[in-house]
Amino acid sequence: MRSPEPGRTALLDAGQRLLSAADLARISVNAIVAEAGMAKGSFYQHWPSRTEYVRALHARFHDELQEAITAAMADLAPGADRLRAGMAAYLDGCLAEPATKALLVQSRTEAGLSDLVAARNDSAAAQIMPDLVALGWAAPEPIAALLVAAVAEIALVELDAGRPDDTLRGGLLRLATRTT
Repeated sequence: MRSPEPGRTALLDAGQRLLSAADLARISVNAIVAEAGMAKGSFYQHWPSRTEYVRALHARFHDELQEAITAAMADLAPGADRLRAGMAAYLDGCLAEPATKALLVQSRTEAGLSDLVAARNDSAAAQIMPDLVALGWAAPEPIAALLVAAVAEIALVELDAGRPDDTLRGGLLRLATRTT
């Protein structure tokens, strides 16, 4: 029996390529299979619906980003340097992937993704809480949630500009570390 992974990967890769030029809502199953060079039935062997496919596409994108963030933060003690490294890994990862804008902006309104977005945001907030505690935040939960939202907004600004915005990155870090 053949592994389903090559076909699944080809379909996810096709969707990611399509997202670099089209809105998430406009990407149809037909477009995905055409881009992958596969039959429509192949799509439904992997996912029961387009919604489940979009969830898988979203999860893969964020899993890859999470790997980069975790690696960037791994050897650093909680605090400003670790927080900066995680933010930079996320933002740089977003800039490197042309499909980011569709997956960040449009996933907020795409049916069936709100639970994934909320879970990713909660996970990211939990990951930076030790940094905020080390920085002296007695109640880090709301600050962590706000930082996650702000980093996502910075990602969108940077995607529009096509480059990092060191002023916004530095400003957010100053807010988090309470420095001037």
